[in-house]
This record gives sequence, C-alpha cells and structure tokens, in this order.
Amino acid sequence: MTIVEKILNRINRPDLLQVLSDELTPSELNSLLLEVFNRQTGRLAPAELLQHYQKNRFVKPADTNFLALRGLETKLLQLFETFQFKAIELSPVAPLGSCSVVATADQQKILSALRGTEVLADATNALALHVSDLKKSGQWKPVSPTDQLRFSTIQRHVRTPKVAVAGHTQHFKIGCLVSSGRDTGSFQFERESLAEHLAVVTAVLRDALRMDTLRFKLIQRSEDGRLLEQAKDHLLQRRPDLVIETETAPNHENHYYKGLQYKVLITVGGQDYEIGDGGFVDWTQQLLQNKKERFLITGLGVELLFRLVS
Repeated sequence: MTIVEKILNRINRPDLLQVLSDELTPSELNSLLLEVFNRQTGRLAPAELLQHYQKNRFVKPADTNFLALRGLETKLLQLFETFQFKAIELSPVAPLGSCSVVATADQQKILSALRGTEVLADATNALALHVSDLKKSGQWKPVSPTDQLRFSTIQRHVRTPKVAVAGHTQHFKIGCLVSSGRDTGSFQFERESLAEHLAVVTAVLRDALRMDTLRFKLIQRSEDGRLLEQAKDHLLQRRPDLVIETETAPNHENHYYKGLQYKVLITVGGQDYEIGDGGFVDWTQQLLQNKKERFLITGLGVELLFRLVS
C-alpha cells in the first residue's frame, strides 16, 4: 500500500484523490491548495520554521565558493555567445509538466508547485518552451530554411531524488545549449548543429580549461544508423582533432533522445567523469505539432566541473 493510499484510508476518503485530480479545474485546485497552505503557515511558529529549514534537504545553500563559481559561469556564458548561443536567464519556475509532458521524466522527480508551476528541473525543457513560443507567436521569423535559434544558459536546477554524494545538494548548476531549426533533408540540421555544440564544449573544456583528456561518445538511439555515421564523418571532416567513440548497440534503451545521443567524457586525477550529455529530442515537434521541427540539447555539469578544476 502506498503512502497516499494509507492517508486516504486513514481519513476515510478513498475517493479524495480522484475528486481533486479529475473533478476540479486546475484553477479550482490551485485555490483550494493555496487556502490549505495559508492555514498551515498561519499555525507555524518561528521556532518551527527553523526546524523545518534544518530538516528540509531542498533549501540548504550550495557548498561552493559563490564568487569563484560565478566567475566560471560568466566566462562560460561569454564563450557560449562567441559561438552565437545567446545567453538567457530563465525563471526559477516552469509550467507544471514542462519535463514530464514532452519527455520521459517522472513528475515525482520534480518539485511541483502551485499556480500551475514547478521548480525548474531542466533548463533545456524551459528553453524548448521559449523557442516554441517565439515561433508560434511569430516573434522569430527565419530568413532562410536553414536559419537556427541558439540559446544558452547556466541555471540552478532542483530535483527530488536524494543525493548521496558528500557536499552535493538537491540543487546544482548546469550549463545548457539548445539549437532549434527545421528539417531540410540529408540530416543537414543534425550534422551542423551537433558540430557546433561539440565545438563549444571543446572550447570550454580543452581550450579554456586545458583538459586534454576530452573525448566524445556518439550513441545510436534508433534502428537506422545513418545519422550516427553521417554525424561522425561530418565531425571528423571539420574537426579531425576530436576524439570520437561510437556505440551502435547500447546496452539499455533510452526513449529520451531521438536518433542520436552523445556524452562528454573527461579524465581528472586518473578518474573518468561524464561531465556532459546531449542529443536530439522531439519536444518542439510535440509543442508545435510539426514533424519538421528539430531540436538539439546539451547539458554541461558546471558545478561538478567547478569542483574538479578548483
């Protein structure tokens, strides 16, 4: 029996969950929960508030040198912009369902909030919404079919699964890159956008931070292997200095990425780290209801990277 089932049985209202989720509109549910929290906080004493702070694993400050980390963030964002990835500061909250509706994320791993929002758990999903809004509203009008929208950000993310690593918290900084375009045939968007993302990552890790152990792994995420082969050939033609591994038969399924995933691998102090991850997703296709939409994302573990280079 789940915790929710035990609660419903204890209050003798087994139908309450169905009533709240199915019979109330989102606005009505929001109003009801706001009143519940208003009453709860009205009974809360300052000493109890401190106790809650001490026990809540989501609210503690990060165990990092704030100014030094901010300096690295500024350096990276400036570098991102030299590659035409416009830096943008996102809201700390996103629409409820931003991750779970279009991707394979479980909503229970996300800190859901009131007023139809959730605490930001993945900036790339929020950027997909921003890009889709720009396109849907007509604020962005491409001059040619190959034009792309490129955005970058470094955002503190919050996720609910417990963190077991000493010094790490439930919230952490991730640097994100996204490229949005249209399918023009022959995997043109895929080849060119992937080369751009890997060029940015290389500029950060190898050129700026002097990590000469950098390597990339391309992982096939479809039965058709043409994208992986064409992407690899294109990358090595443009950047023969890159170290690229391939995996055509991954040992586990991944429905998050479509066609191709890639990982960013480094070695520090003799230990291997997966410092970044990316690939093609269909989120803008779903949001805009257009199969021609293409979207590439990259996530770089900025806070972990800061700990490794400090």
